[in-house]
Amino acid sequence: MHFDRLKRRDFITLISGAAAGWPLTARAQQTIRRIGILLPAAAGDAEFQVRVGAFLDGLQQLGWIDGRNAQIDSRWATTNAVEIRRHAAELAALAPDAILASSSPALAALQQATNTVPIVFVNVVDPVGSGFVDSLARPGGNTTGFVLFEYSLSGKWLELLKQIAPNVTQAAVFRDTSNPTGNAQFGAIQTVAPSLGVEVGPVNMRDASEIERAAAAFARSTNGGLIVTASPSATVHRNLIIELAARGKLPAVYFARYFVIAGGLISYGPDFADQFRRAAGYVDRILKGEKPADLPVQAPTKYELVVNLKTAKALGLEIPPTVLARADEVIE
Repeated sequence: MHFDRLKRRDFITLISGAAAGWPLTARAQQTIRRIGILLPAAAGDAEFQVRVGAFLDGLQQLGWIDGRNAQIDSRWATTNAVEIRRHAAELAALAPDAILASSSPALAALQQATNTVPIVFVNVVDPVGSGFVDSLARPGGNTTGFVLFEYSLSGKWLELLKQIAPNVTQAAVFRDTSNPTGNAQFGAIQTVAPSLGVEVGPVNMRDASEIERAAAAFARSTNGGLIVTASPSATVHRNLIIELAARGKLPAVYFARYFVIAGGLISYGPDFADQFRRAAGYVDRILKGEKPADLPVQAPTKYELVVNLKTAKALGLEIPPTVLARADEVIE
């Protein structure tokens, strides 16, 4: 009996001793890495949900799973500058292992908040000209990422507008003046306008009422068309802009597919979800020890031309066969 008790006590001691080592081993295997995300949209924005989903999917394929070995802290800052700065400061204070920044305003706010936390950006048009990185090949500092497109793409939107609506002689260009790229995109469109015989004028996108007033005034002119340049404001107000274009019977060219899916006429631009997916690869490399300064800024690898034939019919437009032949997606 005494012998049994001894054996039992020794066994419990042995197990207890072994168990003491388990939590440390488990912790070592399951180190939680913290990843921040700063987004210029409301939490319910369906397009941004798709983009974040692509980022999380990319992370998961690389072995980083939220709630298991990664903790994802998302901040939905809308396009309000004060909110963007507040959320950027909050994320930086958490001292995560990396932060994903979407848009130039989000990146600017994060760079003000921290010069040590690694930042990977997406949806930024001119990171060198905006002073975010030293060069594309060697970004320097704590920031790298993915260029949305080069400014020359903006000129292609006006060329596309002229191809699908040859009678257009005036184009209203929707731009966001609070975003450093807004004026530059407009400038690139202005550069090609004379050769296409089109007069262009800006429409600022500070708020919904300004967009509505300007669009209503422009719709009264003849032979008009719209170009919507890339910015978080355009994304936020996309349903209103699409509705105003339809109401004014104005052919409109957009910078992204999701405008056309929602009823817009035609778009040409990069695959936004693909950028978020590729950004997961850079976050993975940073979590494994690489430095943003050594990871070159990358250009888009996927562009897509999307046409909505239902909208074209409502506008009385016939899309040229040459444009349809180039389209990646045609909505009927």
